[in-house]
Amino acid sequence: MENKTHWEQIYHTKDSSQVSWYQLHPRLSLQYIQNTGISKDKHVIDVGGGASTLVDHLLDDGFQNITVLDISAEALGIAKQRLAERAELVTWLESDITKINLPHHIYDVWHDRAVFHFLTKQEDRQSYVKIVKESVRPGGHVIVATFANDGPEKCSGLEVARYDPQSLHHEFGSDFELLDSTREEHQTPFGTEQRFIYCYCRKH
Repeated sequence: MENKTHWEQIYHTKDSSQVSWYQLHPRLSLQYIQNTGISKDKHVIDVGGGASTLVDHLLDDGFQNITVLDISAEALGIAKQRLAERAELVTWLESDITKINLPHHIYDVWHDRAVFHFLTKQEDRQSYVKIVKESVRPGGHVIVATFANDGPEKCSGLEVARYDPQSLHHEFGSDFELLDSTREEHQTPFGTEQRFIYCYCRKH
């Protein structure tokens, strides 16, 4: 099944608060974004943000230039409906992250929780990293979370790639400096546990 069709079906058939990766309060993501120290008028992109509540919290914190990108129109629609009038304050992009052309050196923070580990083909990972390099400004911040080495081998019926901080940083290469990493024991809405790692890098 094509990627887009797969994710449209997931969000069409499941409540967005009942998918395994759901977080009511994305604590670590917010903490990393806040700890970058960027001003509230800087540009933040949430890749694979879909129906995630991260955008709600960023708006609550006063961020003014937020972009949410997702392959699923259904997922983006859920977030827009939840935000109501505030949805107009956000830039919404419906696209495959490995195929999109983003503005050059515009983003001060690139955030991705749980998209990169679905890129099991090397060419897709290379395309993703190339897009990060082109769209994140020099000195910009990159926050990526994936399943840890002891995390799930599959998610939503799809194979995933698992990482430790060193192997994830290796995918991005020497253009990015690894500044910090954290493990997360994520509790799913149905009471199971998923182990994630978060890596925080700065682009040279």
